[in-house]
Amino acid sequence: MPKVVLAYSGGLDTSIIVRWLKEEYGYDVIAFAADVGQGPGELDGLEEKALATGASKVYIQDLRKEFVEDFIYPMLQSGAYYEKTYLMGTAIARPLIARAMVQVALRENAVAVAHGSTGKGNDQVRFELTAKALAPQLKIIAPWRIWDIRSRMDALEYAKRYNIPVPVTAEKPYSMDRNLWHISYEGGILEDPAKAPLEEMFLLTCSPEQAPDKPAEVEISFEKGVPSALNGTPMDPVALLESLNKIAGENAVGRVDIVENRLVGMKSRGVYETPGGTLLYFAHRELEQLTIDRETMHFKEAVGIKYGEIIYYGLWYSPLRKSLDAFIKSTQEKVTGDVKLKLYKGNIDVLSKRSPYSLYHPGLATFEEDELYDQKDAGGFINLFGLPLQVEGMLRDTWKNEVEG
Repeated sequence: MPKVVLAYSGGLDTSIIVRWLKEEYGYDVIAFAADVGQGPGELDGLEEKALATGASKVYIQDLRKEFVEDFIYPMLQSGAYYEKTYLMGTAIARPLIARAMVQVALRENAVAVAHGSTGKGNDQVRFELTAKALAPQLKIIAPWRIWDIRSRMDALEYAKRYNIPVPVTAEKPYSMDRNLWHISYEGGILEDPAKAPLEEMFLLTCSPEQAPDKPAEVEISFEKGVPSALNGTPMDPVALLESLNKIAGENAVGRVDIVENRLVGMKSRGVYETPGGTLLYFAHRELEQLTIDRETMHFKEAVGIKYGEIIYYGLWYSPLRKSLDAFIKSTQEKVTGDVKLKLYKGNIDVLSKRSPYSLYHPGLATFEEDELYDQKDAGGFINLFGLPLQVEGMLRDTWKNEVEG
């Protein structure tokens, strides 16, 4: 029997896909799951469930450290957002998961890989572009694009028909994706942007009303743009992010409710919790303000927008991303130091920031008398800098007279 490796989560879609691949194609189905920090109990019993559903073998790999170091940190250093708001917790995990799945497929001599992403979503692109880049010989099967099941209700009926246990019910059909970086919520009542999400839905953050009345302080240290310590204590990447998630979540930091433009062209509403990531982005940006020169910082802001599109569009393994990484890495050489933040009911304020490579010079910036900066020099600079505007202003009446005859 030919083998297919399925990106398996144990949720509704992938649970019924195991059976569907066997029924429709006669494949030997190998289930693959990645631990990217889904949370307590999320992977418990996953192997037994996959085998009971019809998988012949199950791979479960712990990719948490690799996820933070090789994917989250480069994204953090780039300053990438998608549409000014989304910190791309789902998008940044997909190239890692897909790469590991492809590696299993090659090890098992599989002929295909499969995933449970829908034909309306972004994840189908992210999984498949990774497979095309790393193993173009593999066939890709996307059941949601070819089977007769057309809705979540149809999928629930299929599961019921074959006695496949699933965690989603008809009464609560919204989907959730969780990893170390964030939790995303989509579907169900969230499909109506006019309806607020239910407070009990949130797992990582409390509301501002529930947050403590006393501010919390946290200091984050960086070495060459990489988070290295929390409150002066060196920590490994996974523990540091988990600690920041707890601190930020308890202080109502990290919720986002947006309508985004999906790659396939439609608008989609998503609700996200990214508590620790929000703190890291804030602190990293504050430290860059001290240590990166003006022209590099302004250019890097434009690069960050493009980097965000690359991640969101599933182009992680593209030549452009690798080239941008070289530039971004060079900008981080002096991004070393400490940033202290105050958290209060969803707000973040910077209390202090310092770096041995700070470009801030008090003698130049002062409003008091100084001997470093000759203010008379500014006059000549402004005359030259504004010369194009001055010339246009001088000629404006001449042009008008010529046009009007």
